[in-house]
Amino acid sequence: MKNIIGSVKGTRDFYPAEKFLNTWLYQNIREVSESFGYQEFDGPFLEPIDLYAAKSGEELVKEQSFVFPDKSGNLIALRPELTPSLVRMIAQQQQQLYYPLRWWSFGPFWRYESPQKGRGREFFQWNADLIGVDSPEADAEMAALMATLFKKVGLSSDQVKVFINNRRLAEEELSKLEIIKANQTAVFRLIDRKDKLNEEDWQAYAFEVGLDSKQFDGIKKMLASDELWKESQELIQFFSAVDALGVSDYVEYSPRIIRGLDYYTGTVFEALATSTDVRRSVSGGGRYDNLLADVGGDPLPGVGFAMGDMVISVVLEELGLLPKNRDSSPAKVMITVFDEESQMASYQLGAELRQAGLNVYSYPTPDKLGKQFRHADRIGAFVAVILGPEEIANNQVSLKDLKSREQKSVNRSEAAAVILDLLDNDNSA
Repeated sequence: MKNIIGSVKGTRDFYPAEKFLNTWLYQNIREVSESFGYQEFDGPFLEPIDLYAAKSGEELVKEQSFVFPDKSGNLIALRPELTPSLVRMIAQQQQQLYYPLRWWSFGPFWRYESPQKGRGREFFQWNADLIGVDSPEADAEMAALMATLFKKVGLSSDQVKVFINNRRLAEEELSKLEIIKANQTAVFRLIDRKDKLNEEDWQAYAFEVGLDSKQFDGIKKMLASDELWKESQELIQFFSAVDALGVSDYVEYSPRIIRGLDYYTGTVFEALATSTDVRRSVSGGGRYDNLLADVGGDPLPGVGFAMGDMVISVVLEELGLLPKNRDSSPAKVMITVFDEESQMASYQLGAELRQAGLNVYSYPTPDKLGKQFRHADRIGAFVAVILGPEEIANNQVSLKDLKSREQKSVNRSEAAAVILDLLDNDNSA
């Protein structure tokens, strides 16, 4: 048995069906992002580790990042997230850019995690950010952007929810419990792990970070208060804007959403799939008003989110919402080759049809027509085109509708228009 070298653990092979889904998701993300006026950008796949060490959190840097020395001995990371690159790029050209910025990206990222369904070490991620505006209304636009994508791919508000909280509100509540500012970051991590640990381990972790029994009980009470948002003017304005943007059915307050990254300063959000077997986190983000200054730029407010392609693909698959016929060729027309003498004429006809705007698959060699028709079916073609000696002599082509199996001859000059009509009928059926 041959020893075939396998792929790196946690990475994916994008066969045509998988690449089709990746591109389909990208196209939907592009359309939604552009509908809100966002511009596409991207950063490098390699960054100095110091960029993440400053604000992304110890767990991301020490446990989840792929880090290696370059030939000069500098520590380089395969990017685990995009926000630090984004703010670095803005800081480098801060005085030349026009604000507010609405930027989006979709590209690959790497994290050293335990591979499982919906999670890998290499993944694609949608990032969207609004820079230069410090307002609850800007935060609401982020939630609306997420909700619009969910609508576009067929997810209802019963199947996915964007849960919202505000760190400033949470900080005020922690201060009431006499938890000092220096300990609040650790408590945020405690809250972020609420659903990841059993009750006993979670309580033990609370005491490890320095909470006493009274403070721990106060935090549990805070996390059970679904009306707490009404004490925050920011969230009152936020939900008013969400309603105006027409996505209020997708957005809901949750005191249990806090986000684990250290750089969030205000509103935070996390979208969860709520109707699948397992509650999955689909996307998340928040406001980060201090991050630009931390990489050497002038202070500038920002808000953004990220959504990985793997989890949402699993959710869409479980709900039967992924597009069908993912193995099909993009060409819905196949030119057959009748014999060796007519092969170049078939190639020439294919070129004519492409110039008319059709995607055309040319069968590569002369073969029995039955075998060529079966191949056309397998690649998902709707129309097979036959150009034999009789058709060439009469300046005609024969068109076979592979769905109805009906065949007819038309003038060669009319072939493109007739094929387009056949394709329209097949697509509307």
